[in-house]
Amino acid sequence: MNAPLYNQQILRLAAAVPPDRLAAPMAVMEKRSPVCGSRVTVDVDVDSAGRVAAVGLLVRACALGQASSALMAAHAPGRTVADLVAARDALTAWLAGEGPVPDWPGIDIFTPALAHSARHASIRLAFEAVAEAAAEAAATASAA
Repeated sequence: MNAPLYNQQILRLAAAVPPDRLAAPMAVMEKRSPVCGSRVTVDVDVDSAGRVAAVGLLVRACALGQASSALMAAHAPGRTVADLVAARDALTAWLAGEGPVPDWPGIDIFTPALAHSARHASIRLAFEAVAEAAAEAAATASAA
């Protein structure tokens, strides 16, 4: 567990954050870490089945928050609200040392951050925001 916190994989992923927001999202959620000031805004559209159809991002965060946002955005499309809530909760538990590595492609890239609890909030932001935005979008879509 002597891997550097900001390793080449994390920095490469951080540079891959999609730069676009959605033009007219069904839901928008912003999350901010009071510890470090990182901020992530997630736009979401869902399809008629309640699955994420599109994700937009505005990320103002450290490399860990950027990498987490990129990883979330790459794999959120097609997922349900329940999938995203489960991923958020599993990530939170794993970072707190209370669960296994979450079932999300590439999430183990954050293993070096496990020992740095002050960094956990930044890693969780995108997952918290997408779960809440997807829930809001799905609720709006089902009410229409």
